[in-house]
Amino acid sequence: MKKTYFISDLHLSETQPELTALFLDFMQNLAPTAEAVYILGDLFDFWIGDDEQSSLITQVKNAIKQITAQGVACYFIHGNRDFLIGKRFAKETGMTLLPDYHIINLYGVPTLLCHGDTLCIDDVKYQQFRQKVHQKWRQWLFLHFPLKVRLKIAEKIRAKSRKDKAHKADEMMDVNLPFTLTKMQQCNVPLLIHGHTHREAIHHYEDKQRIVLGDWRTDYASILVAEENGEMGFLK
Repeated sequence: MKKTYFISDLHLSETQPELTALFLDFMQNLAPTAEAVYILGDLFDFWIGDDEQSSLITQVKNAIKQITAQGVACYFIHGNRDFLIGKRFAKETGMTLLPDYHIINLYGVPTLLCHGDTLCIDDVKYQQFRQKVHQKWRQWLFLHFPLKVRLKIAEKIRAKSRKDKAHKADEMMDVNLPFTLTKMQQCNVPLLIHGHTHREAIHHYEDKQRIVLGDWRTDYASILVAEENGEMGFLK
């Protein structure tokens, strides 16, 4: 039976090898059984450019390349941590980059996919920051800095993000529901799948359904599977 996997918010980094192990296990044992794998952002905890190299990056690239070489389609939507993953990474892995909002036909169900950060409009400061860092000229400038400079900038941004997050209300960091339902209405879809908020759940709203992918932890991998027969749920 055909099936498709959805994952997000792994936040892979050199400091948490347990998460990398979970991801590699998924890619080696589950991903090859699917027809497609969708990674909805924040695969990495931070990404400073396709020219960065490390053992972690090599492992991840090889894992993705192995499944795409086997005929499993792998799609990626940028997250708020790894929005600089570019064409070079995609070419080296066989992965397909998707826009911020993307509609697929999921076994007969029109489905909207996104990372989820664009739905959190109540966090005004973040949305202003996001608008700035997604400007093409700023990205071009950043990517032309030496790697060491980019690493220092990235660490400052991470530190500021941790500090800001500690002072934000939980509601502010969640999606704005009226805005989200309106987006679904505009896209004419009954199903939305996203990540970002780290609040794994399946929500029902009359004729609509919203599935939130969870973040990955050392003892749990949040993996949504959709099957050809219409069955859908998180692997336990």
